[in-house]
Amino acid sequence: MDSTIASILLLDGLTNGAVYALLGLATVLVFTVTRIIFIPQGEFVAYGALTLAIFQTGKVPGTVWLLLLLASVAAVMELFSRWQHHRSLPIALKAALKTLAAPVAVSLLAIWAAPQQWPLLAQAAMSVAIVTVYGPLVYRVAYQSLESATPLVLLIVSVGVHFALTGLGLLFFGAEGFRNPSFWDDRFNLGPVAISGQTIIIGLTAIALIVLLWLYFERTLRGKALRATAVNRTGARLMGISTHASGQLTLTMAAFIGALSGLLIGPTTTVFYDSGFLIGLKGFVAAVAAGLSSYPGALIAAAFVGVIEAFGSFWASAFKEVIVFTLILPVLLVRSIYGHNADEEH
Repeated sequence: MDSTIASILLLDGLTNGAVYALLGLATVLVFTVTRIIFIPQGEFVAYGALTLAIFQTGKVPGTVWLLLLLASVAAVMELFSRWQHHRSLPIALKAALKTLAAPVAVSLLAIWAAPQQWPLLAQAAMSVAIVTVYGPLVYRVAYQSLESATPLVLLIVSVGVHFALTGLGLLFFGAEGFRNPSFWDDRFNLGPVAISGQTIIIGLTAIALIVLLWLYFERTLRGKALRATAVNRTGARLMGISTHASGQLTLTMAAFIGALSGLLIGPTTTVFYDSGFLIGLKGFVAAVAAGLSSYPGALIAAAFVGVIEAFGSFWASAFKEVIVFTLILPVLLVRSIYGHNADEEH
């Protein structure tokens, strides 16, 4: 291996690491606020890329019909929950209609826009909007009634949600893979390395999103409320911060990050209905390396995972996934030796 090949592999590793960093941040965000190890994060990635691919064919993506179904289930659950709590039909109906409003609006716009063959950027924005709305609905249907459960129970629920979304992905998208067009086709030579426009977009988008997340948590009231919930759920509830709203907002952000990651990675690789699991799992490795609590640690670990994957694919391409996922073993071993065991807060 010479310096040229090493530079190319390093660039590929850092590009993939930028996407893994976004997914690692989403995993850390969801866990710190809700104590949910959110395995289905990768499904948002696949849904984002495949939704755009179906838009490219001029058809209505299956994710739109699933969105309407999920919204209907969430609205019914909200209706019964508010009725049992308030015994007021107007309050219950208002809550149910509020749950339906955003999904129905996005779905109707998508159904109308699909045959119009909008420009690529407009279709990408619509794809992100569709998948983002999944976040609060998934939380409402699968997690909200169990938010006081132990992390183990929430992990089991996450496994079930993952398999459900993967199976539905096969139903709506089929077994065929899709590769989306690049958002920027130009290439730039930097010494021996040629940098594609898509690589630049991935890097800049990852940096911009990380900065926006930092500003959101540092400067906005809602961001500080999420931080308070992450630090002490009971104390946040006593201060009037709704854990329901915090959970739904957190999964909304995770769905947005997943959908955006799918659009970024779609032009660089063929995406199948189940591709999101492996992609999300690499972000999960970065999050675990950071202890599921450190955002800077997740960023550094994600870059390391991307570089190891790139060099591993060069030396032993058949074992690159094994190499990446084996990284988690020494991390867990070190944490088990030097970590401080503490009882779960009640």
